Amino acid sequence: MIIIKCAKCNGKIFKYLKIGKGRLLHCWKDRIAEDLSVHNGNNIECNCGEIIGIDKGKEIKLKQNSIVTSGTKTW
Repeated sequence: MIIIKCAKCNGKIFKYLKIGKGRLLHCWKDRIAEDLSVHNGNNIECNCGEIIGIDKGKEIKLKQNSIVTSGTKTW
């Protein structure tokens, strides 16, 4: 389980089950365990107003320079 935080304010946004190697480019909605984000139309935002990603239906495409992650990935 990894924690996805805002790079601007360090606020917690998602608790996410990351499976496999590689960078975190998008989040599948069914793997999000805890969602603390603000949904503004198709934009996914932090509480501070920073745009984190875009809702694409079954996934959220993340804006790479707006997030930081911590935790362990499941291989």
